[in-house]
Amino acid sequence: MQATAPGPLASVSRVKSSPNPGLTPMMLNHAAWVTPDAQATADFYTRLMGMEIASTVVDDHVPSTGDKIPYFHIFFRMGDGSTLAFFEAPGVPPPAKATHPAYNIFNHVALQAKDSDEVLRWYEWLTSQGVPVVGPTDHKGMILSIYFHDPAGIRLEITTPLDTEWNQHTEKGYEDLRRWVACKEQAKAEGRDVPEALTEMIGNLRKRYD
Repeated sequence: MQATAPGPLASVSRVKSSPNPGLTPMMLNHAAWVTPDAQATADFYTRLMGMEIASTVVDDHVPSTGDKIPYFHIFFRMGDGSTLAFFEAPGVPPPAKATHPAYNIFNHVALQAKDSDEVLRWYEWLTSQGVPVVGPTDHKGMILSIYFHDPAGIRLEITTPLDTEWNQHTEKGYEDLRRWVACKEQAKAEGRDVPEALTEMIGNLRKRYD
């Protein structure tokens, strides 16, 4: 019998107001996806991306849930020791197609390069190997990025900060979140189209970057 994992919000609502007791993850251990071809994925991440195979697991069931799925699990190590990981599970059908282009654009993983010159070196290297690349893209002076896909269809980003404090804008982040949520709630209360209201708000904020 297959185990049933709890839903992501199964117990959050009743404790959401509790303060964090001082727990913050120390680093990314790994992020994982399904791949239809472990060999093609290994070739991509070792040869094109310059990573090493860090570890592998072969099993016929999932330890955390008990689901009986034979799989091969492979991890690729980056420069700081964090890893990207993949499962090949023959017999598992392809994932459903996204219902909107936003899912294929916004869902991605960003890997950091040393500096802007290295981002451009990545661009030259990947395009020379026949990999379609979008960019380089300057994100409003925050980061410089290029985008491409791996054999499993995962959207990857190679990026470097242009703003040395790009991930230290905490106060602004909370204010932006408050403004975003308030705009949505006000639009709903007024019976307005929410994306239209957000677009109007964003236009008013654009002077921040102009």
